Amino acid sequence: MEMTLRWYGKQFDSVTLEQIRQIPGVKGVITTLYDVPVGEVWTRERIRSMKEEVENAGLHVAGIESVNVHDAIKAATSERDFYIENYIKTLENLGKEDIHLVCYNFMPVFDWTRTELARKRPDGSTVLAYTKEAVDRINPEEMFQTIGSDTNGFVMPGWEPERMEKVKELFELYKGIDEEQLFENLKYFLTKIMDVCNQYDIKMAIHPDDPAWSVFGLPRIIINKENILRMMNMVDDVHNGVTFCSGSYGTNLENDLPDMIRSLKGRIHFAHVRNLKFNSPDDFEESAHLSSDGSFDMYAIMKALYEIGFEGPIRPDHGRMIWGEKAMPGYGLYDRALGAAYLNGIWEAIEKGEKK
Repeated sequence: MEMTLRWYGKQFDSVTLEQIRQIPGVKGVITTLYDVPVGEVWTRERIRSMKEEVENAGLHVAGIESVNVHDAIKAATSERDFYIENYIKTLENLGKEDIHLVCYNFMPVFDWTRTELARKRPDGSTVLAYTKEAVDRINPEEMFQTIGSDTNGFVMPGWEPERMEKVKELFELYKGIDEEQLFENLKYFLTKIMDVCNQYDIKMAIHPDDPAWSVFGLPRIIINKENILRMMNMVDDVHNGVTFCSGSYGTNLENDLPDMIRSLKGRIHFAHVRNLKFNSPDDFEESAHLSSDGSFDMYAIMKALYEIGFEGPIRPDHGRMIWGEKAMPGYGLYDRALGAAYLNGIWEAIEKGEKK
């Protein structure tokens, strides 16, 4: 296991590489070229420049999150082969620059959905939160406007203003596409890219849908054990793997997180480990990583990862806004640093306990 932190680049992130380097146990970052439009090729020059910046700070690039998949690919329009070729060129350039992990998602329209970006908790911290009641009364075309004032001035991944301006068009694009068709479109995409993944040993790690159910009638497929095993089997290649995100799969309380981990041995290439606090099955909020602060047994999750021999990058996920910090909601320094230290402590305890 390698502890990492997500970093969006100095133009977009309030957290610096120098600060990340000071978090005990964190040696690498999961990063991206945030300013490259979806569907354009990432050049070797841009990738190399990003790598050098990270390495000059005493860290290394442990993986990419995300090389986003164009909607033409997800919706299987006439342009999908063009954008798949661009995606293949990007993967080839990443491989040539010795980067071998890509996290991506296959969610229509919204990469993730929350109804609040700054819900205040009893301790005074603020967190991302979701309530079904709020979703039911929101017009999806106006969703960004309802929460946009809580971004602290940062551009949220998947909620870029230029994308939100096209929400109505995006809903029209996915009209008539159900779960079965989305699975077929994903299979087509994965089949096309597996050759380059095998050539450069690039592990594709699909991120689960968040939350793990249909929102606004849009199809969601990466939501549970049955569906993720189906995806593994339909393109049965070790490079077709998953990002195990406890917070995303955990939005559905029927998902047994440790059991899911054990069922995916050898195919979990990346892990996001975070906690959620459920107030009801339809109302949840982010919490501190500590087990007792939320609804998940973080020890059991980490132990399952240890037992399957997980050796890939792991990162603390969405943190609370604490100690007056102003940052991209969920992606401040302080609470994620606490999360990294906590998860490292659990791993050390498990490791030493197993060796006795």
